[in-house]
Amino acid sequence: MTISDYLLDHCTPADDVLRDLAAETRQSLPAYAGMQISHDEGELLTMLVRLVAPATAVEIGVFTGYSSICIARGLPKGGRLLAFDVSEEFTAVARRYWARAGVDDRIELTLGPALESVRALTGEIDFAFVDADKTGYPDYYEELVPRMRPGGLIVIDNVLRDGRVLDPVNDGDVAVSRLNDRIVTDDRVESVMLPVRDGVTLVRKRA
Repeated sequence: MTISDYLLDHCTPADDVLRDLAAETRQSLPAYAGMQISHDEGELLTMLVRLVAPATAVEIGVFTGYSSICIARGLPKGGRLLAFDVSEEFTAVARRYWARAGVDDRIELTLGPALESVRALTGEIDFAFVDADKTGYPDYYEELVPRMRPGGLIVIDNVLRDGRVLDPVNDGDVAVSRLNDRIVTDDRVESVMLPVRDGVTLVRKRA
């Protein structure tokens, strides 16, 4: 048994919907399956959402909808998830599983450039999850922070880039490294970087 297996064995197990979604993603989209979050990270998302109890949550980067289900399941009554992605192919899978999980009525999907979608938002955001094109991370962050309510939480995935933030080798690595440095010096927020999978940063907007 690996430490990864041990971690997965010691969190709330996935139900049939999430297991089937993960299996279909691996089978039908093998070249992209690595984009899907792991189950322990999904459980972390659900728990964080339950703690924040957001009326409005935002997800930048849907893929086949695993993280969307985890976020939507944590929403309080009346809460909604605004999900942004550019792929009709990937999100078609997501829509099927949202319906099967019984959370489709809580999710509003917008297809198109996420930066434009975020800029078009009105009202405060309580919770946001960022897991999309890495070169866009700094811009997503700068658009999200002013829109977050005081005490609102941003969760940013893949902040370690398989360790390449120490020595960036491509534009995505450079962008994420730049964002990591920006967050830790941003007096609008407080943050903690966790070594969960490929790195997750929790960013809380100060009151």
